[in-house]
Amino acid sequence: MARPASHLFDLIEGAEHYPAFLPWCAGATILVRDDSVVSADISIRFKGVGFEIRTRNPKRRPEFMAIHLERGPFRRFYGEWQLKVLAEDACKVNFLLDYEFDSVVMTRMAGPVFDKIADKLVDAFVQRAVDVPPPVLAPTAAPQAPAEAPRAPDADWPPP
Repeated sequence: MARPASHLFDLIEGAEHYPAFLPWCAGATILVRDDSVVSADISIRFKGVGFEIRTRNPKRRPEFMAIHLERGPFRRFYGEWQLKVLAEDACKVNFLLDYEFDSVVMTRMAGPVFDKIADKLVDAFVQRAVDVPPPVLAPTAAPQAPAEAPRAPDADWPPP
């Protein structure tokens, strides 16, 4: 990916923006965000299937975020984003998602939909990183040399 890892990480971590670019996301609310974790409620609605999940995600910006389910229709759910810095403006993205719905009915109804969502997730974030360029940091001004103190008159100044 020809974008900084920090930029892609911020997009992944910014669940409140998911409804703007993930067609299956009907809503997202951040519950907690600090340097070590982000927790969110996410509403999933796609092709007539809908459900809610709550995740609590430990993170190490900009290279890692785990996805732990706190609430939702799953027996097993674990995800992991790994971003490897390749250069200042490039990174490699890996995504792992392992899940099993908690009922046969949910597996039949939501399984195919959720499989499609999971398959397209990395592509959606890569496209978002292309559509929303990283913020441009303002160049820092070079420190200015202190103004030269006025010179005291010398006996031999001005020169003859």
